[in-house]
Amino acid sequence: MPHTLYIVGTPLGNAADWSLRAQQVLAATPVIAAEDTRVTARLLAHCGISGPRLLTYTDAFAPKKAQRQAEVLAALQAGDVALVSDAGMPGIADPGSELVQAAIAAGHRIVPVPGPSAVVTALAVSGLPGERFLFLGFLPRQRGERQQLLRQAADEPGALVCFEAPHRLLDCLQDLVAVLGDRRVTLARELTKEHEEIWHGRLGEALARSQTQAPRGEYVIVIEGAPPAPAAESGAWPVGQVREALAILAQEGIDTQMAPRLVARLAGWRKKDVYRLLVADRDAADPEG
Repeated sequence: MPHTLYIVGTPLGNAADWSLRAQQVLAATPVIAAEDTRVTARLLAHCGISGPRLLTYTDAFAPKKAQRQAEVLAALQAGDVALVSDAGMPGIADPGSELVQAAIAAGHRIVPVPGPSAVVTALAVSGLPGERFLFLGFLPRQRGERQQLLRQAADEPGALVCFEAPHRLLDCLQDLVAVLGDRRVTLARELTKEHEEIWHGRLGEALARSQTQAPRGEYVIVIEGAPPAPAAESGAWPVGQVREALAILAQEGIDTQMAPRLVARLAGWRKKDVYRLLVADRDAADPEG
């Protein structure tokens, strides 16, 4: 018999952000599938909810993924289930999407119970245009993979949003500057928690700052989207392709006076715009000058 899988948003840190509807749904649902049952138990206790049975569901661990999904699906055959993550909406860089797919395939109803989201919260306070954005989740840990992903996103005109752990922040910012140049950025740390910090500036400044201040807490990084190509001609190269051409010429030993001239001719850009891009990227890569 089909039942309902509730996708329930939980607070990012401040328990006062938990909606009344979310509390009502969890209090009335017999089984809660949680990313970390200890975190969820504390949140339930804060609101006096003690009835539901807690199951662990974390799809990040391959050896137990199938077993845990089967346990939740079995619970759904017997009654309604609510899915929660440690913070925010499940399935957004948190466990959940594969379970939702499996529940849909099994004929169950999926009902959202919206709650806080670190992605849109950070975007809202960044001051950057929010009409369009690209969410990159947690960036890859390996530098080569991280730089490759950033190159793929370099020409996105909307803001880029990603998550990063404190011990990888410095390496992340180094790659952001190297690949994207010195764009505007917002670093949102520990959102809604006691030590919340929201910092606005440019990537070069953020890199210099992280070299002197030890990062703490989880970060949401919101980066300005790619500027429009200054050349109006049809077929003009995107920014990323121009950067790649400049890098190749630099490797071949072409000086910084000749390179912009050659690239501008091929790319459909004005020479002065290519030169400005070259200088901006060079300054961003070496903020100490």
